[in-house]
Amino acid sequence: MPGFDPNNLGGLMSGLQAQMQQMQARAAATEVEGQAGNGLVKVVANGAQEVLRISIAPQAMEDRELLEDLVAAAVNDAMRNAKEVVAGQLGAFAGAMGLPPGLLG
Repeated sequence: MPGFDPNNLGGLMSGLQAQMQQMQARAAATEVEGQAGNGLVKVVANGAQEVLRISIAPQAMEDRELLEDLVAAAVNDAMRNAKEVVAGQLGAFAGAMGLPPGLLG
């Protein structure tokens, strides 16, 4: 491999670790939204798959069982969206590193 210096492997790993930490920070700062019931319940999450906010329309509170289902569906939608965003960031990172598509996620 041209330009590869095995004596600098520690430096390469350190740089890779720093880039991964930056990518994780960007993912955590990225917000996505999931919703259910035509927007009756909305969930905002980040790329670290943490729920940040939930908003519930007043009319959704009339039926408790329906509301529970809508909250679960909106959270699942937000988590799916967060995974897609992170997968895209991982793909870009892998491409920049010259790794095959799909290797990191």
